[in-house]
Amino acid sequence: MIATGIVMGIAGTLAMDIWAYLLTLLGQPKPNWAMPGRWLGHVFRGRVFHDDIGATEPVAGELSLGWALHYGVGVLYGVVFVLLAGPGWVADPTFLPLWAFSILTIAAGWFLLVPGMGLGWAASKTPNPWKVRAMGLVAHTVFALGMWVGVLV
Repeated sequence: MIATGIVMGIAGTLAMDIWAYLLTLLGQPKPNWAMPGRWLGHVFRGRVFHDDIGATEPVAGELSLGWALHYGVGVLYGVVFVLLAGPGWVADPTFLPLWAFSILTIAAGWFLLVPGMGLGWAASKTPNPWKVRAMGLVAHTVFALGMWVGVLV
């Protein structure tokens, strides 16, 4: 079960990264994983919320830390899902519960990571919060699709 969850998490996160790359071909900026890495580095130092993570002191290896956070969270979500869903679901996986779980996981970004970096609750301090939210929901749907492919493989 744990191995299946790890594969699912990696596959889902990789699907999100492929999606993000495809969006760059349409002019969308690529994700900057250094800023979540910087945020995580400051969490380790005891500070969770910032006014502007870009204005805080850089953290050594923040880009690598950001990528590790990105894939680590994806793997964690994959493992948590299979443990919740159980061996019956793994033996006969269906997309809907996986998609619902993936949509729920956006709460961690909206209510911890994004405000922690100074972008407000659910990206409320960004220039176009509803676009950010919609793109997040689509990205988490892509994550679910990637995890589903991972469990099917």
